[in-house]
Amino acid sequence: MEEMHNIETVEGNEGRMCVNVEWGAFGENGELDDFCTEFDHAVDESSNYPGKQRRLFMHLLHITSVLHEVKLPTDHTSYDRLAMRQVRSILQHLGLTGSTCDDSVLVKEVCSVVGRRAAQLCGAGLAALVDKIRQNRNLNQLSITVGVDGTLYKTHPHFSRIMQETLQDLAPQCEVTFLKSEDGSGKGAALITAVACRLKSEQSL
Repeated sequence: MEEMHNIETVEGNEGRMCVNVEWGAFGENGELDDFCTEFDHAVDESSNYPGKQRRLFMHLLHITSVLHEVKLPTDHTSYDRLAMRQVRSILQHLGLTGSTCDDSVLVKEVCSVVGRRAAQLCGAGLAALVDKIRQNRNLNQLSITVGVDGTLYKTHPHFSRIMQETLQDLAPQCEVTFLKSEDGSGKGAALITAVACRLKSEQSL
């Protein structure tokens, strides 16, 4: 919920409005150009909707760009053998029957880098949003709860932690509690409807 006087696209300064920030479209007007690599552009251009949902493609960083930078450790004993067997099993399931131990280590490193970048991008975007809410409300500290939905957040072993760490680093004046949400879109629509009904009821009194 945002104060009306902070919403430039709607007339009126009284009361509040429920705002959908359309985060999925972030980047379509060039906001992410300074952060995109040549590989991000390549993925975007080969997508079904070039220039749309660019945020998603940045999260799914083209693996080739990472492969150029990953330096494999010469000692593989630092890697969990069970994890390496699992990675190799996945590669074989994908038809890469000739994969080696080095291949498994490389895939693990790439997945780690891609996952970290995605979590940091999510954390950075959320940090900007909650800190703007804090500033708009003229608060020194903001405590807020954020509902989170999505398989990646729920199942990735480190995504939520990295996202929260990034958020704390970039918005230290905001205390954010994450709450896992089922059917986030449906509940969001129900919330907006409830708020609209309440506002209409208050206006009729």
